[in-house]
Amino acid sequence: MSKTEILAELPRLSAPERAEILDCLWHLEEAAGPTEREKTLLNEAQANYDANPSAGAPWREVEARLRGRA
Repeated sequence: MSKTEILAELPRLSAPERAEILDCLWHLEEAAGPTEREKTLLNEAQANYDANPSAGAPWREVEARLRGRA
């Protein structure tokens, strides 16, 4: 089955079937680990934090702002 056929079939699946596929995809991604680009971005973010830890905000604050509660 080609990628095009798989993508065309996805909308025809039930919600539990799509959830199962999503779960399998997440497990595959987790097993693969971060790409070299992702590693570079993570290292840059860590270096920025190490240089200025007070510039960041705790996740709860960020999430609240994103959800419009702050």
